[in-house]
Amino acid sequence: MKGGCAAAFRIILEVTVINQKLSAKERKFCLAFLQSGDAALSARRAGFCHPVTDGEKLLCTEKICAELERLAALRSRLLSAMAMTGYQRLAFGSAADAASLIFEENPGRDRLGEMDLFLVSEIKRPKDGATEIKFFDRAKALEKLAVLSMEHDKSDSLFDAIGAAAGSDSDD
Repeated sequence: MKGGCAAAFRIILEVTVINQKLSAKERKFCLAFLQSGDAALSARRAGFCHPVTDGEKLLCTEKICAELERLAALRSRLLSAMAMTGYQRLAFGSAADAASLIFEENPGRDRLGEMDLFLVSEIKRPKDGATEIKFFDRAKALEKLAVLSMEHDKSDSLFDAIGAAAGSDSDD
């Protein structure tokens, strides 16, 4: 456990050092680059005077690369959590708003904006006036959740094993 705490402390220290070394413009550049993947556009958005050359120079800077790697890893973890949350909503969410939509003749934009229609994959209103609603497959969402959960458990056990090995090495 001591090895895990030391590793976490090193990461926090690295982030603090990187953030202290980066100017506000450089931090803006990093965030913009993660969105666009375009160095010149990112440099322009961050306020650099010569976006083409400054953008290329920034990408060749170690501290910028380290920050981009850190932010990309963070984004990856967040996207995994968001995907898990989305599958949970599909598997266990309420279809009440979608069901009430069937009984409303002409719901306005405001009313539709208030509804939770996350489970809905398609809405059709044929010429006969009936409303057809198709939902995402809950069983598939549950299957995907099970797979993601097993992958998460495996990665946790891998990190635990690495942490335990690191901890035992430091005790020698």
